[in-house]
Amino acid sequence: MFFLLSTSEGAAKAAEQAEETAHHAPIIVQLVNHYLGQPVHDIQMKTTYKAWTWFFAKFGSTPEAAFGGPYTAENAIPWYTVMFIIACIISVGLIWVLKGKLSEDEPGAGQQTLEVGVLAVRDMVSDIIGPHGAKYFPVIMTFAVLVLVSNLMGQFPLFMAPTAATSVTFALGLSSFIYYNYIGISENGIWAHLKHLAGPIWWIGPFIFVIELISNMIRPFSLGIRLFGNMFADEKVAETIAHLFPPYTFWIVPVLLMPLGVFVALIQTFVFILLSQLYISEVSHAPHEEHGHDHEHGEALAAA
Repeated sequence: MFFLLSTSEGAAKAAEQAEETAHHAPIIVQLVNHYLGQPVHDIQMKTTYKAWTWFFAKFGSTPEAAFGGPYTAENAIPWYTVMFIIACIISVGLIWVLKGKLSEDEPGAGQQTLEVGVLAVRDMVSDIIGPHGAKYFPVIMTFAVLVLVSNLMGQFPLFMAPTAATSVTFALGLSSFIYYNYIGISENGIWAHLKHLAGPIWWIGPFIFVIELISNMIRPFSLGIRLFGNMFADEKVAETIAHLFPPYTFWIVPVLLMPLGVFVALIQTFVFILLSQLYISEVSHAPHEEHGHDHEHGEALAAA
């Protein structure tokens, strides 16, 4: 995350940081900016740059200082944007390939491993949300695949984990936030969705409503910061250790730390979808739940 820096000294530091980032950007990011950077840069200067200039001027800063360097064709498309698009393409391609190789008669080792993961997520959805949560499984599984692929990209040469950037993790957190609020409003109506934030006790309802509203509003940031912090720290630890005794540690350390990196990627994927399911469980209820209870109660009375 970039903080607002002073216009003079901060801009110089930001420019130096941007130059260093561009220098260490993967070759695929440099190629994308080489061919597409100039037209994107021209569009930015005519649209978003003017808006950001007006906004940051109110704080005595500039877009260059806030975003880490001058606007150029070489950094017009950020590395995390390129990497996240690649992660989306890999996710879709991976699902398509695996779908074509599924077999009920002779499942291979890869299919069995995949089935274990899918069944684990499906059972988790059923346990946390309830039996009716199966209709949310496709979205939850999409989150799982996309976050896992994004996390694991940092383990391969020429790639970087897009989840090591706050722009990506905040976007993922915001997507989860919008999705569970959409479920709450579509199932309960906007008034009932807001009313449940006040709790069951009316005389402390306004106080509880404010607390719950603030708690809900910071959830996209908590999801994003948690995912970003762990993935960024994992990459920084590997990078720092790799530079202890170059050039030998450049290749040995990444290989030795790869199991740890895979473990962190799996854990962070699990935490992200777990929290997303918990948020959904707060706003989603089984259809005709109360009607079903009343019906069972009526049958019990009739039997008595």
